Amino acid sequence: MSTELYACVHAAEFPAQALLRLRQDLQGEPIAVIEGRPPHEFVCSMNRHALNKGISQGMTRLDVEGLDGVKFLARSPETEAAARAVLLECVAQFSPRIEDAGGATANAFVLDISGMERLFGTPAQLADRMRLALQSAGFRVSIAISANYHAARMKAAATRGVAIIAEGAEASALANLPLTSLELAEDPREVFAMWGIRTLGELAALPEVELITRLGPDARTWRELARGTHAHLFRPIEPEFTLREFCEFDDAVEEIDSLLFLGARMIDCLVARASERALSLALVTAHMRLEGGKSHQCVLRPAVPSTDRKFLLKLLQLEIGSHPPQAAVVALELVAEAGRCGTVQLGLFTPQAPEPSRLDVTLARLRAIVGDDRVGSPVLEDTHRAGSFRMEGFAGAAAERKREPGVPRMALRRMRPPVPVRVMQRNARPAEFRDGQNRFEITSAFGPWRSSGCWWSEDNWDLEEWDVLAERNDGSSVACLLVCDRGSNEWRLEAYYD
Repeated sequence: MSTELYACVHAAEFPAQALLRLRQDLQGEPIAVIEGRPPHEFVCSMNRHALNKGISQGMTRLDVEGLDGVKFLARSPETEAAARAVLLECVAQFSPRIEDAGGATANAFVLDISGMERLFGTPAQLADRMRLALQSAGFRVSIAISANYHAARMKAAATRGVAIIAEGAEASALANLPLTSLELAEDPREVFAMWGIRTLGELAALPEVELITRLGPDARTWRELARGTHAHLFRPIEPEFTLREFCEFDDAVEEIDSLLFLGARMIDCLVARASERALSLALVTAHMRLEGGKSHQCVLRPAVPSTDRKFLLKLLQLEIGSHPPQAAVVALELVAEAGRCGTVQLGLFTPQAPEPSRLDVTLARLRAIVGDDRVGSPVLEDTHRAGSFRMEGFAGAAAERKREPGVPRMALRRMRPPVPVRVMQRNARPAEFRDGQNRFEITSAFGPWRSSGCWWSEDNWDLEEWDVLAERNDGSSVACLLVCDRGSNEWRLEAYYD
């Protein structure tokens, strides 16, 4: 008994499947995928509804336009590449050893499933689970399982549904397949046509010695393939996990609602793929290709990684609403970064915080109203300019630092905006100042501390700071920070020390 066991997943008419996987509104219509430049456009792929109308590969667009109800879609290599990555990711759930066996307009992968019975059951059960997983991802495939690599590949390409080939029955299972399954060159194909050989069973019945004598040593390989006994050196590929969905529109999309309709389906696919690996979406970037060659980008940054489809779609809606594209969209791509959503244990008497999803939606609405640079948490910039900061998105709560008991602390309370004051100086040091209402007598002054920067731009500064202790008219004392703008020779009260 052989220990080898292979499962071939064959997705026929892959250009059409890639375009229709995210287009639920076109699933029930006859679709013909065309490529080439006008007026030499021809059909390269179609769905089953178009096949029932008599459309075949190679037909010109002019020939197909005579049929009623057929819709044309342009072939998109980018969409096919994204769909192929999703298909490969789906089949990788069932085996780590995968070999690419696609060709022409079909996409196929062969999996080494030997030893997978304990995980997925019998080969028939594994095939059913695999087909359901691919169907939920939007693919229509045929699956064949055999102990011979080539038998599984040819059987999956020539039949529909699920086929299980028992070990030793490869020849009978392949007997009725057409000779085109071998993908022969033109010369041997013509020779077999003159001999009247049409199926693999007829080729397998030919005597081996006479066949090799007439057609050369390659005939032995053809005969072994037809009998399901040809050996194969398995060359597995290493799929890379990427969360990416791409769709190119046949007609440019101008309305946001139409764009979100497709975006909802793309988010569903990203969430489903991430959930299968126990992951969440930590960052989603929407790339839009616009008419005229320009591009537009929106970034979704939830506070915590999430798999909530409605929440992510709402964030996308608010982000596009606050930053709409400046032209019609011809292609949409969603790229996500995976993350793990941790669980936070709250204390018994800790007040309940708002849900991160609701907080994100609220912040997105505020950004749409007041602007991105006015919502977030302040972060000090790496500069010597006093009070220079920028706004960044809210981060998770940081761990509370323990304070040493008995250590005095001093706080600097900034005045927003600073208060203009008049300062009198003695011996180049401030002696008293007035803020318009009170007069302050300075008892101690520490400084000056000078700082300057950005002398090459209009946003330059040249400041002189003084820490002073002063007394009011009523005898109370204050500690404050006085700043002199040396460029304009103006004084202002910047802060109080508490």
